[in-house]
Amino acid sequence: MTLHITGDDAADQLLTDDPLALLIGMLLDQQVAMETAFAGPLKIAERAGTLDASALASFDAEAFGELFKATPAVHRFPGSMAARVQALCAAIEQQWGGNAAELWQRDSPSGPEVLKRLKQLPGFGEQKAKIFLALLGKQYGFTGDGWREASAPYGEDGSHRSVADIVSPESLTRVREHKRAVKAAAKNGDA
Repeated sequence: MTLHITGDDAADQLLTDDPLALLIGMLLDQQVAMETAFAGPLKIAERAGTLDASALASFDAEAFGELFKATPAVHRFPGSMAARVQALCAAIEQQWGGNAAELWQRDSPSGPEVLKRLKQLPGFGEQKAKIFLALLGKQYGFTGDGWREASAPYGEDGSHRSVADIVSPESLTRVREHKRAVKAAAKNGDA
């Protein structure tokens, strides 16, 4: 299994190999292009010299914000997103022993249990948690009972609603088209 989200082989390999990178990418996926968000963990790792939850959580906050601002920026809102990444890493360190994969592996959880765990993380509301759960189920090998139902509508087989459905440049285009249609419907009051 190799993820193909960013169009950058090194960034995609990090997302594939490191569950914390994938979780951070999902956290960053707001108000920037998906590829930019999910390329963020590689930039963080290169600039901070690590992608260890404990190390990032305890990184000097001002210095961490500066590495988010370096060109090219990790996110268009570097200060607030740097703080969110540090809060997420602190939660992973404190609640999951620094191992992000424990969220979906510890005690062989069901889909609804993983959704509950995700929603307890800083920066993960209902929608973001459902999208991440769908990503785990569709592309990351998570097979917990009820994951499709718990991640609905993002877990729907054959859909092109979110990053969970991006496996190629063509699927990225279809996800973008879906997002544009949803935004247009909302703007026109159809949603």
